[in-house]
Amino acid sequence: MFNDLANLGKYLGQAARLMVGMPDYDTYVEHMRGKHPDLPVMSYEEFFRERQEARYGGGKGKTFRCC
Repeated sequence: MFNDLANLGKYLGQAARLMVGMPDYDTYVEHMRGKHPDLPVMSYEEFFRERQEARYGGGKGKTFRCC
């Protein structure tokens, strides 16, 4: 029963992050290790920064945009 509740919590947390545009880091790592084992896996900080830049712009000479 507690295992089911833990899984439910994990999935709800993942859904909440996706709703605000923040993909799950654990899912990213699992995907990279399974599908692209020859490529390096970003650290959590790199992943977070890359996802923010992809969603909101900015970085590498781009201007920041809100919407």
